[in-house]
Amino acid sequence: MEEPKALDSLFKEKIFRIPDFQRGYAWQVKDHLKDFWEDLVNLPDGRSHYTGVLTLKEVPSLEIKNSDKEYWLVEDHSYKVYHIVDGQQRLATCIIFLQAFIEFIRQLPEYRDKTDEDIYISESLNISEIINRYLFKVKPTGEEFRTYKFGYSVDNPSYKYLRYRIFSEPGSGSIEETFYTLNLKNAKHYFREQIGALYEETGLDGLRDIYRKLTKRFLFNEYVIKDEFDVFVAFETMNNRGKNLSNLELLKNRLIYLTTLYTDDELDTSDRQGLREDVNDAWKEVYYQLGRNEKRPLNDDDFLRAHWIMYYKYSRKTGSDYIKFLLGDQFAPQKVHKKIERTVELELPEEQRTDFAFEEEEGENGESVTEVTTVSAVLKPTDIKDYVHSLKESSVHWFNSYFPFMASGLSDEERQSLDRLNRIGMGYFRPLVMAILKNETEEARRIDIFNKIERYIFLVFRLSATRSNYGSSDFYIAAREIEKGGNDLPDIEENLNWRSSFLFNSDGSFRINEFYDLLFRKFESGNGYYDWSGIRYSLYEYELSLLSRSRQKKVDWEDLLRSSDDKISIEHIYPQTQTKYWSQKFESVRKKYRKNYQDSLGNLLLLSMSINSALQNDSFEEKKQPKTNASEQRIRNGYADGSHSEIEVSKLSSWGPEQVKERGIELLTFMAQRWGFVFKDDAEKEKLLFLK
Repeated sequence: MEEPKALDSLFKEKIFRIPDFQRGYAWQVKDHLKDFWEDLVNLPDGRSHYTGVLTLKEVPSLEIKNSDKEYWLVEDHSYKVYHIVDGQQRLATCIIFLQAFIEFIRQLPEYRDKTDEDIYISESLNISEIINRYLFKVKPTGEEFRTYKFGYSVDNPSYKYLRYRIFSEPGSGSIEETFYTLNLKNAKHYFREQIGALYEETGLDGLRDIYRKLTKRFLFNEYVIKDEFDVFVAFETMNNRGKNLSNLELLKNRLIYLTTLYTDDELDTSDRQGLREDVNDAWKEVYYQLGRNEKRPLNDDDFLRAHWIMYYKYSRKTGSDYIKFLLGDQFAPQKVHKKIERTVELELPEEQRTDFAFEEEEGENGESVTEVTTVSAVLKPTDIKDYVHSLKESSVHWFNSYFPFMASGLSDEERQSLDRLNRIGMGYFRPLVMAILKNETEEARRIDIFNKIERYIFLVFRLSATRSNYGSSDFYIAAREIEKGGNDLPDIEENLNWRSSFLFNSDGSFRINEFYDLLFRKFESGNGYYDWSGIRYSLYEYELSLLSRSRQKKVDWEDLLRSSDDKISIEHIYPQTQTKYWSQKFESVRKKYRKNYQDSLGNLLLLSMSINSALQNDSFEEKKQPKTNASEQRIRNGYADGSHSEIEVSKLSSWGPEQVKERGIELLTFMAQRWGFVFKDDAEKEKLLFLK
């Protein structure tokens, strides 16, 4: 290995490309970019910073077609093209920084009307030279297109984003965004902000200094892999350092690697390239779907595991170690190297049939059938193709299961049913939901089973302390059977009913024991219903039931998930802190039992706006009306103009023990109606309120 090289030396007559088996740009602000920036600005004068090894694989010049944009630099200017095996995150970060640096310099008042050739950051170096050295060169004849010094393979979804959104090439059109393009965007924005702050503090001198540090004193060890070296294995090994590859990224590399192992008899050149393109197309769609909601990108390993549950036979033995199954068994190189004999029946066209080449027998319909014995890999190319096609299609439904209101092709009713599942917490049912969305064509049947799953979750996991993985294996297996066409939705419904049957008495009424025991522990050691995991969901559903009688929605679920300092919370109408007013209202209740009234279901109210903690102890009459400060500015709404639940409570003339009980009974009655069960009698409802 040669002596470490600075960036300005690395880029001499080189073009860097990120090959298709590589992941996208994975560095993020808090974990990596801040460290990069700190290393840069804090580098002392006269010192260098060792950035790491840049591992490359030279692309033979014969593989550069004359239609490729790199061809003119390779053919006429002796450039060499290299695939980056390891180090793309660091090198990409340097390039993004330089682009942000250039854009910031251009917008300074003294340079706004000047061309890049006229903007000098030192006596002899202008912006145009920086662009030519590190970013791109423009072909001087013909179309005069840009050839980028650093970039992705054309198939990569980050390729267009890097060109048009990072390097600001004009004429972009629409561009798909993924989890990785979001990282590119955030990196550029972060560096623009940091460069701006540095300029405010140090002026142009500080910018010139930081440019020199990056290009001359950030050092790389350059290592070029020889042809005989297994580049795919090297990629897996090297990327276990730093920010580890996700399992999804490792799998993509593995599948592309496997396409190179088949013999020419198993895969000819065009089929090999086609299979590789299938893998790339699948991952392109997967990463698009995972990053489609920019504010909440989805976890790639969660998706891969859920798809594995749906696609392969699930068992508890392997359920916690799915990636070992995928990489160590199903898609292991040994399964391509190991050959088995297969007997294949061929029906030859009439003109190709002979009387002597093969033994022939009559088929079922009298046609001539030939049996041929072939030797092929245990893992067939079609196995890979079928798998990646399923992965690609499933990613769409995975996204829709999380964000139904961003999905196309779903009715409002189905979106609502999926939204309820997300609000209550879909848990281990998500692979099954994905399988149903993918395979069940009748919308009414999908909606019906989604509603039944939501009911099951509420009954089994909210009204009892059932362990979170109860029944998971059954419904994981059901997901695969739906995917393979071997199960029907009525079978799933039957299993849901059977699994929840322990909550019901022989006469069909709800058996309150489980719910009572759960609440008993919370009243004994905590805050009763306020600590119950189902309180927010049930009160929100009650609010929506009131909304059906009104036109204006006043509470959003996303707000309900925020902290108590934010827009929405659940209030104790009878406050937890005693005042003279409230002591008089509850004087009929012994002091040691008053906390039960505070934490009982009927005393908890969904608020539509934040409420100052100092106001929570106000009298009931004061709570009903808006609160203002000394300047007559409204501090908070009153119940009378709050959520529909608040408005309902505001219609009462007073609030005391009887009202807590009556509203509690009303909410439990709603609960039974909403989730389709019945209490044996009102006495059991009263027992669940824990009022003494």
